Amino acid sequence: MAKDSDEEKESKEYSPTEDAVMGALEKVIDPELGIDLVNLGLIYDVSVDDDGLCIVTMTLTTMGCPLGDFLNDAITEAATSVDGVDKCKINLVWEPVWGIDKMSRFAKIALGLHG
Repeated sequence: MAKDSDEEKESKEYSPTEDAVMGALEKVIDPELGIDLVNLGLIYDVSVDDDGLCIVTMTLTTMGCPLGDFLNDAITEAATSVDGVDKCKINLVWEPVWGIDKMSRFAKIALGLHG
């Protein structure tokens, strides 16, 4: 059942503004891994309301990730660079737990994780 829920979330249709935010987030690179947050599978959801508030629901690879503040600033900058987004709030979650299964094929290949 959980897998269906994950697939539904992945197939969520985004508005043009939300799509643009996802595109902007693909430019936010995790400095330790050298791969963007979207392909790493760290971005779980993006929503933008009519008032220009963007909420990015995401996780980190580990709870003790030392890059939290750096990523927070980079995500906020990327999101607010999109027309129609005035503010960004990051909703940091630990469920579902991140794992390499969340990474795109591109990220797995780039990091040498085959299979």
